[in-house]
Amino acid sequence: MAIKGWLNLNGNFVEEKTPVIRADNRAFRYGDGLFETMKVVVGSIRLKELHFERLFKGMEKLEIVLQGFIKADMFEEQIFKTILKNRISGPARVRLTIFRGDGGLYEFNATSSGYVIQVWTLSSSSMMMNSKGLKLGLYEEGKKAIDGLSNLKSNNYLVYAMGAIHAKKNHYNDCIILNSSGRVCDATIANVFYVKEGKIFTPPLSEGCVAGVMRNYLLTRLPEQGYEVIEKETSLEDLANADEMFLTNAISGLRWVGEFKGKKYDSAIGSKIFQLTI
Repeated sequence: MAIKGWLNLNGNFVEEKTPVIRADNRAFRYGDGLFETMKVVVGSIRLKELHFERLFKGMEKLEIVLQGFIKADMFEEQIFKTILKNRISGPARVRLTIFRGDGGLYEFNATSSGYVIQVWTLSSSSMMMNSKGLKLGLYEEGKKAIDGLSNLKSNNYLVYAMGAIHAKKNHYNDCIILNSSGRVCDATIANVFYVKEGKIFTPPLSEGCVAGVMRNYLLTRLPEQGYEVIEKETSLEDLANADEMFLTNAISGLRWVGEFKGKKYDSAIGSKIFQLTI
C-alpha cells in the first residue's frame, strides 16, 4: 500500500490531495505570493540563512503579513515536522509557499493569508553533477520584466511556466529566458553563468533575473576560491562565444550546459565549481 502524503497548511497536516485554497484566493487569481524551494540533507537546510533572508525580504516587499509568531526558526521547525510526517529519511526537496489570502484586487482578507509546505524525496543523483551536458532552447514568446519585483521568487511565474512548456515540447532540458530588453535574464528554474577565457560571468540582478540563493552563494564563494566573477549584461552573442555555460539553483547546485543554439560547451571549470554547491 502506498504511503499517504501530507501537506503542512499553516502548521496543520492535511492529506496531499486536499484542496487548500479557495477560488477567490489571490495567489490563484493574481499570482499574489512567493515561494522558496530548499534542499534538506542530513537534517540540515542547505543555505538556510540565504533562503530565509530572501523569503522575509520578499514578504516585506509584497507587504504580506502572516498571522501569529512568524520567524525563520518557526518555518524550519514546521519543515522538519513535515519531512518526519512524510517519513522521508534521506535528502528532501521542500517548497514553502506564502500566499496573501482571499479577496479581490482592491480588497482582501488579511487574516486568510498563510503558507503551505510540501516535501518530496530527492534522489541520490541530486548530489552529483550531470554526466551529460544539458541541451538548452530559447523561449522568445514572452519576456521577463525589469522592475522592482523582478528579483522576487514570486508566484507570478507565467513566463517561466511557458518556457518550461516550450522546453518539454521541443525536447530541451531547459530554456533561456530573455528580459524586456532582449538580453539574457535566466533560465526557467535556474540562474545562468558562463565562462570565457577563465573568467566567470552572470547577468546582474538589474537585468531582471530571480535573486537565486545559489547564485548569491557563488558570487561570494567563487572569488574566495580565486575565480574572477563579473556581473554584466549578457547577450545571446556572449553565450555563443562562451567556453562553458552552467545553470545554478538550490536543488541541483550546478548543472553544466552541453549545447545551446548549436554551440557545444566544455565543463572543465564548471565541474570544479560544482564541488562548492553540494
